[in-house]
Amino acid sequence: MNSALKWLIPVIFILTLAAALAGVWPAEGSPYPLTTFRGEQVTINARGLYYWDTFNSTAQMQANDLVTLVLGLPLLAVSFWLSLRGSLRGRFVLAGTLGFILYTYITMCFGAAYNPFFLLYVALFSLSLFAFVLVMMSFDLKTLPAHFSSKLPRRAIAGLLLFAAAFLSLAWLGRIAATFAPGAIPALDNVTSMFIQVMDLGVIVPTCILSSILLLRRNPWGYLLTSVGMMKFLTMSIAVTTMGLNMARLGLPVSPVELGVFPAMALANLVMSVILLKNISETLPARAS
Repeated sequence: MNSALKWLIPVIFILTLAAALAGVWPAEGSPYPLTTFRGEQVTINARGLYYWDTFNSTAQMQANDLVTLVLGLPLLAVSFWLSLRGSLRGRFVLAGTLGFILYTYITMCFGAAYNPFFLLYVALFSLSLFAFVLVMMSFDLKTLPAHFSSKLPRRAIAGLLLFAAAFLSLAWLGRIAATFAPGAIPALDNVTSMFIQVMDLGVIVPTCILSSILLLRRNPWGYLLTSVGMMKFLTMSIAVTTMGLNMARLGLPVSPVELGVFPAMALANLVMSVILLKNISETLPARAS
């Protein structure tokens, strides 16, 4: 393992733990209604770290914080330990978990209302980005396909990735198209733009499509992007599912379609991720060594 990762990962772990704990820490306050300059009716949370965020976005960010604490950080610690021991599976999980942290704190930098943890979000964005790049550079693309079993269900995995790309595209483009109606008020939830849709349509959807195509062609990049992507999508889909359930618990509006599809995607990602990891060999076959 790259020596820089040996200090980067512990720092990322500590900072992520601090950020997530601060997000879910109980606080007193009285949420109040607000009409934005666009005419959108929102409710300001008015308590805790997410004081200036809306009640809606706070429910989502706190759900993500909970998933980070319960799933993300344990995966980061275990995969880091396995990677130090030379485990290929560990490195795949480590890269995927870093991808989850990177995605989370990019969105916190641009989507969360300014709060005292802003510089911590910037640090996590930067540190997880470089750590993610270093882990991705550690894979040997020439020998990587040989580590995967011929029994790997490439078509099923590619189909799941394409379904995720199609669903995200339809869901987000539908929400964007609604803003084109005369007099429509964009549902921005008191932020300046649709930053989540930027990330998903600009990065996640193309990655899903590219990974599936390259995997079906048995391209080394297909195996790498798919393996890392599946680990990242697993944590993301569980986080989005938790967000939806938390919003429903608080009586906030949630699309029934999204509330049904995201848990199904989370379950499918879990099953496929387990199958994928089982079909990875830690050592090369004699003919490929």
